[in-house]
Amino acid sequence: MNRVRSPALLLAPMLALLAVPLAGCGLHPLYAGGGSGRVAMALAQVEVAPIEGKAGYLVGNAIKDRLANTRGNTPLYRLEIKLDDKIIGLGVRSDDTITRERRTLRARYQLIDLANGAVLLDATAGSDAGVDVVGSEYATIAAEDTALERLSAIVADQIIARMALYAERTSPPGS
Repeated sequence: MNRVRSPALLLAPMLALLAVPLAGCGLHPLYAGGGSGRVAMALAQVEVAPIEGKAGYLVGNAIKDRLANTRGNTPLYRLEIKLDDKIIGLGVRSDDTITRERRTLRARYQLIDLANGAVLLDATAGSDAGVDVVGSEYATIAAEDTALERLSAIVADQIIARMALYAERTSPPGS
């Protein structure tokens, strides 16, 4: 009698064998406990200082969206960010017209303890994007704006990830 085994029955023992080495590696979720975990609670106590310019507006809103301080917590920390937004022409034709640009967004940020003014975290984040320069000035400006929106989200993600890692490493377990 020839029995056909289900692929799921064959896959389960293999997955169990693969999970054994990972159990001792020390990896654990950064956001353990969800919204009530220690990292989420620490991030909910951060206020974002106003940031200058259009890039500042975009980065500030992206960070505020990710912090989600909807609990009405009194802030314990302030995040101060200084941005450097540059557009550099790269591709140049023989008639000196630019065909390609690179937009770079860099952020220097500090997490400050409001109780004593101590700088808890001082770091940088950044990213860049390429922009094609086309015959239409409107299309080029739209592409530059779209690149800035993408870069703002990327920089905000980098800042939040670094603050979450800091909160996980410095918060006492069970808090």
